[in-house]
Amino acid sequence: MKRLALFAAVGIAAAAGSSAFAVSRHCITSRRPATDSIQGWERESYPIGNGWFGVNVFGGVESERLQVTENSFLTKRNLTNALDIRLRFLGGKGKAKDYVRSLELETGLSRVEYKLGSVGYVREAFASYPDRVMAVRLEATENGALSFDLKPETPFLRPFGSGAAADVGRAGRVTARGRSIDVVQHLQYYDVKFYGLLDVDADGEVKANGDAIEVRGAKTATIIFSCGTNYRLCPEAFSGAGRKSPAAPAVDAPDPAVAERVKACVAAARAKGYERLKADHLKDFTGLMDRVAVNLPGAERDTAREATDLLAAAKASGRASPYLEETFFQYGRYLLVSSSRPGTLPANLQGTWTGHDKSPWGSGYWHNINVQMNYWPAFITNLAECFWPYAEFNAAFRPVTRPFVADYLAKHKLGAAPSKEESPDIWCVGTAVYPYTAGGGPGGHSGPGTGGLTTKLFADWYDYTLDRDALEKHVWPVIHGMADFLCRCVKEKDGKYLSAFSASPEQYDYRAKVEKGRRRPYYHTVGCAFDQQMIWENNNDLLRLAKVLGREDDPVVRRVKEQIDRYDPVQVGESGQVKEYREEKKYGEIGQYHHRHISHLVGLYPGTLINATKPEWMAAAAKALDFRGDRSTGWALAHRMNCRARLGDGDHARKLLGVMLAERTFSNLWDAHPPYQIDGNFGATSAVAEMLLQSHAGYVDILPALPSAWAKEGSFKGLCARGRLVVDCEWKDGRPVAVTVRAPRGAKPDVRFAGKPVAYRLVQAP
Repeated sequence: MKRLALFAAVGIAAAAGSSAFAVSRHCITSRRPATDSIQGWERESYPIGNGWFGVNVFGGVESERLQVTENSFLTKRNLTNALDIRLRFLGGKGKAKDYVRSLELETGLSRVEYKLGSVGYVREAFASYPDRVMAVRLEATENGALSFDLKPETPFLRPFGSGAAADVGRAGRVTARGRSIDVVQHLQYYDVKFYGLLDVDADGEVKANGDAIEVRGAKTATIIFSCGTNYRLCPEAFSGAGRKSPAAPAVDAPDPAVAERVKACVAAARAKGYERLKADHLKDFTGLMDRVAVNLPGAERDTAREATDLLAAAKASGRASPYLEETFFQYGRYLLVSSSRPGTLPANLQGTWTGHDKSPWGSGYWHNINVQMNYWPAFITNLAECFWPYAEFNAAFRPVTRPFVADYLAKHKLGAAPSKEESPDIWCVGTAVYPYTAGGGPGGHSGPGTGGLTTKLFADWYDYTLDRDALEKHVWPVIHGMADFLCRCVKEKDGKYLSAFSASPEQYDYRAKVEKGRRRPYYHTVGCAFDQQMIWENNNDLLRLAKVLGREDDPVVRRVKEQIDRYDPVQVGESGQVKEYREEKKYGEIGQYHHRHISHLVGLYPGTLINATKPEWMAAAAKALDFRGDRSTGWALAHRMNCRARLGDGDHARKLLGVMLAERTFSNLWDAHPPYQIDGNFGATSAVAEMLLQSHAGYVDILPALPSAWAKEGSFKGLCARGRLVVDCEWKDGRPVAVTVRAPRGAKPDVRFAGKPVAYRLVQAP
């Protein structure tokens, strides 16, 4: 049977200063620059990032565009393109030859190489997390052959004003002095002040000219860039207390504290020099990326490893590419490392990249699945550090939600809001959160299950790492405060505790009569599967962690113990399906038949409620997935993929991976929701990991959903299991032949394959 086409531009990395190419482990490449347009940004440009900011590299020959995003640079609830750094190249005639543009995933290096006449040109760029800068190295093979103008552009400038004009007011100036360029910007709505600094060093002539730097007659040049804003992550940032709408922009001088920090970063980077900057970047970046490897059968011999511009050829051939599957897995890890690091803002709906004036859905933090999916691969693929930004972000906005708790309880007649003394850490979350606003409580298209869907990340954080400090500082307050809220969200009915307001995310009421021109209402009910399953997950995690901390006499814990067995979170309908709604009988009676959300299956993934101990629930979950179908948006396919892996159906999970690559992936491997959303990339990475290793059922399950196409032979190293375990595995003919488990001293992990104990080598860590 002909397989679905798997495609993307993947292949080789250009060797610096040479027309010979060295194969990188995992690399995406193209034989042409990205188109300088919003479509080219979305589908073709290559992203680099250090969490502090992101950059999209276009790779032009006559001109280069380096588009910068800074995640706190928002107009009214809209992340916007912060800066375009333009390089216009002079000299060099004729059509470029031997052009290759590449992005190396394990190293985070973006490179462009080509020839003009007899002269070769190489550009290399990376975004350094430890030094908080972007560094760009430009080289020519002949002395004096490198000349260019460097000119930043501040896009989407608009006059400051009042009313609606204040929502988008933006001012900026660019000033070049000596070998440096200052960029000062001011957004009116949140009073955001941006400062960027470019520094140029070259072995030719370097001089300022207005708002540009001119480099002439060089062989090598180095550009250092950093930026920042006056945003400070704290509860006040989300309350609106710090928001101002000044009548006139302040761009005569940058914010002093921001300028001091940015200038210090650039000065330190310049003092280091390019080679040391690169070495420190590689140590940091590869130190994270090299923790995990997945080796699939045939990938070493796959012609994709030695081809550029694979997209059209691979799509036409209909041939699955194991090298592409490996690359797509590692790409999700690459994006997480590049967009979410300790001290930075977390990855949003587009990570830390947007080329838009007003990015889709504002590039916010959407809590009815998207921001959670961003962090699904963090723990299982050995990147727990990357979750810290969301933990700190969550800690900052939680206190601001107390009024939302009060409003929600009052609106649904659930009792008075508790005092701060009674409930010091109670909180809630609806859907959209931005760096400057926590949005509101549950309602509209999503019920209170959004809170449990969020806290599952924190439970996993502790379960995977056994980090006691994280447990006490973050995990317990998050889960305890949410349990305090969720226990108040339910009402007793027919012996069950049911969510008094309930909505399965983004499902409309298709049975309601709607007047022409009016929007169809969302379907509101009581005790739908999404809310009941996530209430159970959060509160079950509370009980587990209360035992760890010795807090079983806590009032919230006692209340949860009274409720936990009466949430009735999974019901099976007449069609054999997990029911989305309690009032549903046959599948599809309520809501959209092939809806992108599979919210009634969150207890299967990312939850643990639906598992092999309840085979009837597993069968009903599989039936519900069958009904929902395999054609959907990018992130929705990724969720389906994870659910199929949890069901042990590796072949179906890989089929969905094929659909995603063939139909919902751009040539730069970004997830095509459409438009681009990063959650699909992250969800696909976690799904591949779940095919190879699971640990949610109380033991380490080796190769629980290995696709038959991967069965011949293969290996993985460095994937994580709950209990602070790190697992390596080699397999042949679908069975593990060598397993190594690194575990805390004294631990004796229960490791199984196909339900039976498997021999393994134990390495005990300190």
